[in-house]
Amino acid sequence: MSENGAVPVWRRPESILVVVSTRAGEVLVLERVNPVGFWQSVTGGLEVGETPFAAARRELQEETGIVAEPLDRHHYSDFAIREPWRSRYAPEVTTNREYVFTLELAQRVEVRLDPTEHLRYAWLEREPALSALGSPTNQAAVRRYV
Repeated sequence: MSENGAVPVWRRPESILVVVSTRAGEVLVLERVNPVGFWQSVTGGLEVGETPFAAARRELQEETGIVAEPLDRHHYSDFAIREPWRSRYAPEVTTNREYVFTLELAQRVEVRLDPTEHLRYAWLEREPALSALGSPTNQAAVRRYV
């Protein structure tokens, strides 16, 4: 319990990753508000009762304004939760399962960022995107699917 007697609501240790790319092989990358300088694809946690597919569709729209049906790659990675995000999870939770989705667009589209989550975005060729991405699982997904 917290100091005010409230029971903490911990984040579910499951998330989605949506790699958005163009047919030409450009990858959409987003710079997080916190930590600054951390670039990633669309990501987000599953809410209570939510399926990975529903979370992928929701996060894609919330973080970019893109309304689309991402492709479920039926692939996931388990990884250690990084220090900046540890406080969101129950103390005994140390790993997160990340489900991978992709979305290939015919060409670049204008992106509408959620300013509480991301500072800016860029469309990068595959290799510069791999260099910019801060997550090894995100890099692996780009290598595998773009």
